[in-house]
Amino acid sequence: MPARVVAVAASSIHSFPKTRQSAISVIAGLGVQADAHCGVTVKHRSRVVRDPTQRNLRQVHLILCALLRPRARTSGRPRSTAMLSRIGAALLSAAAALMHTAVRAEPASAASAQTQVHVLDGHRVTLDVYPVAGAVRGAAILSHGFTRSRQTLAGHARALADAGVLALTPDLPCTFDFRCNARALAALVGLLRAGEAFGAPVEKVMLVGFSAGGLSSLLAADTPGVAGFVGLDPFDREMRGDTERLGLTAARPLRTEVLLMRAPPSRCNADAVAAPWATALPRLWRDEVIAEASHCDFESPTDWMCRMACGDEDPARQQRVRQGLLDAAARWLP
Repeated sequence: MPARVVAVAASSIHSFPKTRQSAISVIAGLGVQADAHCGVTVKHRSRVVRDPTQRNLRQVHLILCALLRPRARTSGRPRSTAMLSRIGAALLSAAAALMHTAVRAEPASAASAQTQVHVLDGHRVTLDVYPVAGAVRGAAILSHGFTRSRQTLAGHARALADAGVLALTPDLPCTFDFRCNARALAALVGLLRAGEAFGAPVEKVMLVGFSAGGLSSLLAADTPGVAGFVGLDPFDREMRGDTERLGLTAARPLRTEVLLMRAPPSRCNADAVAAPWATALPRLWRDEVIAEASHCDFESPTDWMCRMACGDEDPARQQRVRQGLLDAAARWLP
């Protein structure tokens, strides 16, 4: 029997019953357009609670008619397709061959991170590269916080790579020298734009920095080729010999567009020490304070050390951070 689709259903909200549709659009890597389960990361609520950074591998349900016919007969319904309204975003198929087709058609998972070492501004820097399966929209460099490592931003990097953005997570070379880290980031932007080191030249780069990495990224955000900067609960500090905090000084003349995502004041963000950036930045796109967020909500994944010092993460808050990054990529790297 040739494979064919008998009926389709979708809904924009998590609810039962689902609505029968005359047609649906399946988007590679995302799922059924306008359905509640469409997206790069998991949408099933039980899985979001466990880990909202997981890739969305349950985008479409394929159900064989043969599985529903016995149930339809016992319920008195004349056709198994009538039961589709009880199932999530689905294609009801009349032959098992379609199931095999679906397995072959599933979007390829993003390649595993490739660890590389590059000399940046005279420093040997280890970084992980998250390649893109298809066309590259641009690149993102994600910088970790103080005493943290590149692994604490791996989840964000994978999500950006799944969205078509070449993502790099370096181990910053200078522990508490933010200008040194900024020079290394600027050199990395230069390598991306020149090509060869990471493939074809990349025209636009997005900088993402968490905590102290946010300050280093802000200092590098005026580098040619940087299309935007995302500060994830960033840190600021007045250095010896300076009259004001380093980031605040750098924010005023910056002409790069900025997204700030912050937690309420706490000891881990030095009582929201970077909050004045919002009024100083001439091209602030958005300043979003996430209610009740901990410093750890901005990492992906975080770990016990952050939890012990700064409090637990929350899946819903982490998802807001993730969505902010994807929004920024869509805006700056279209």
